[in-house]
Amino acid sequence: MLRPCTSPDRPSCLNLLDRNLPHFFVEHERADFAAFLDRVDRLGTGSEPYFVLEREGEVVACGGVGPEAFPALACLSWGMVRGDLHGAGLGSEPTRSWLDWLRRHWPAVTHAKIETSHHTEGFYACFGFEVAERTLDGYGPGLDRVRMVARL
Repeated sequence: MLRPCTSPDRPSCLNLLDRNLPHFFVEHERADFAAFLDRVDRLGTGSEPYFVLEREGEVVACGGVGPEAFPALACLSWGMVRGDLHGAGLGSEPTRSWLDWLRRHWPAVTHAKIETSHHTEGFYACFGFEVAERTLDGYGPGLDRVRMVARL
């Protein structure tokens, strides 16, 4: 079940990030993510709606959307699936939901952006995202930053 993130989900979301270190995130991003969780709109309807995907009572994925060069551009933010569940199809449902949320709630948005790593650029390409910029080692050694954009 995909639902808005609530305060009690904070430890589960941080655990998801921890279970994706160091392959998809680097350690110094944990503090940024924790600060993001502290400010995010937990009602799912405001300026930075954030959601969790729950399976059998456990948070297995999280992510959301936010304004970028609003109103034309929005971004997908802090999307992740529990590390041991990669490849199980759990990322597709939330990603489709975030893009649908943008179309429904922010109809003026024409494009969505994501900053991801080279490990997940192929996944996002399946949703129409195209590479706009690549920075080698942009997140840290061996972890390239890839900016991708999709037309909604």
